[in-house]
Amino acid sequence: MPRFKTPDYGLKMIPVDFQRQVLPGSFEFALCHLVDKELDLSALRSRFRNDAGGAPAFDPAVLLKIVLLAYSRGLVSSRSIEAACRHNVLFMAVSGDSCPHFTALAAFVSELGDEVARLFAQVLVVCDRQKLIGRALFAIDGIKLPSNASKEKSGTRADFERQAAKMEAAVKAMMERQVAADALPTEADEARATHTRERLSREAAQIRQWLAEHPADRQGSKGSTRLSNRTDNESAKMAAGKGVIQGYTGVAAVDDQAQIILDAQAHGTGSEQELLLPVVEATAVWRKTETVLCADAGYHSEANLAKLAESQVDAYICDNGYRHRDPRYAEQAKHKAKPDPLWDKSPKDKKAARFTPADFQLAEDRSHCICPAGKRLYGNGKDCTLNGYAAMKFRGAERDCMPCPLRQQCLRKPDTTKARQVAFFQGKRAGQQSHTDQMKAKIDSAAGKHMIAARFATVEPVFGNLRHNKRLTPFTLRGRAKVDGQWKLYCMMHNIEKLAHHGYGE
Repeated sequence: MPRFKTPDYGLKMIPVDFQRQVLPGSFEFALCHLVDKELDLSALRSRFRNDAGGAPAFDPAVLLKIVLLAYSRGLVSSRSIEAACRHNVLFMAVSGDSCPHFTALAAFVSELGDEVARLFAQVLVVCDRQKLIGRALFAIDGIKLPSNASKEKSGTRADFERQAAKMEAAVKAMMERQVAADALPTEADEARATHTRERLSREAAQIRQWLAEHPADRQGSKGSTRLSNRTDNESAKMAAGKGVIQGYTGVAAVDDQAQIILDAQAHGTGSEQELLLPVVEATAVWRKTETVLCADAGYHSEANLAKLAESQVDAYICDNGYRHRDPRYAEQAKHKAKPDPLWDKSPKDKKAARFTPADFQLAEDRSHCICPAGKRLYGNGKDCTLNGYAAMKFRGAERDCMPCPLRQQCLRKPDTTKARQVAFFQGKRAGQQSHTDQMKAKIDSAAGKHMIAARFATVEPVFGNLRHNKRLTPFTLRGRAKVDGQWKLYCMMHNIEKLAHHGYGE
């Protein structure tokens, strides 16, 4: 029988040379070289006022190296980072045997503010100097991540008013029942009822205080009311791939040559359309005349395309129907039928659909139309243009629509909309080609199909690295400024990782 040496995994007391733990070509080597020799941290160091008195503070360079190294290892919480500094030799070597308290690490990340944007820009300058930015294609996309906020505490001011009134009414009813009780309650029942009353009263008072501090509902980019949140009012309730979350959308613009992230922004909205132009503006300093931008269908809108055309930016922005026009996606339906251990992709029962224009009968002389309830809708626009299409518009009379029993099936907002309007389209208006039509032709071309494939290969692996390899599943901070800073730190860590892979600092 062969014999082998027995490995010893027990406790050892050995001398450690920290400099030999940081190996050339590794992420930590590139990180230490960059922070120590490239980045200007004078603005962070100027925050300290302990030169004449007070205890020595941890150098911001040390804290930055610790945080970025932790993010590269999938450590997000400040307590786990503190534990790594205490027990992991590599963290000891990078930090110079420093072990900041978890509160110091959390405060450093949350208080970076605008400085993180300047550090991000300095790293990009180093990436450009290393010729990692090609400026041929910038792929733009976003990822929706949960934040440190409660989804259950979202709603409008009216919702919060109802919640507070319901809690206050419950407290009042409980007190009345206790007073009216014939028999004295037991000690346990009285303690339980007192605890419930105190909890409800406290929550109602918190809601009232929040309503006093926020006198108006949040407004969307188009003036619509956006749900507020009492734990983080800058976050948003949004639909993600695996359900509804309360969080932020992290947007990134990635160069296709080495997958360097050129711009990173976090926004408290699930609507990606309003996020395209800020990214386009932020990447202007890196673009050349021949640089192409490419984004998916979430960023497509006529207004965005018009602004890009006005700015003379060469862009490929997909529309929602481009897959149906591309024969390469002809068999995609069979993949949707495959089981997924994390997500049931089978079709869900949809809510009852509202009446469409097909349910309305247009008169032969086109002077009016008849609704499903048999009422007449009168013309209020016989020759109008909607999105480049010729159309006829009709509107019902309020005397017919207000008492109609089919309002719930007919109107999107039956509580606020008085009468139904319907439009019959007559085809494309001659000589009217919208920016959307021009973009469809561009997307359907051979160059457009190539750009779509290149966008997938450029930006999707970046999000896969950040979300799964680096375990950025939730943002741990509250407030857009802090979440934006944490998102930029993760993207900066990704860029440093790319520098390490290309031999930076060796």
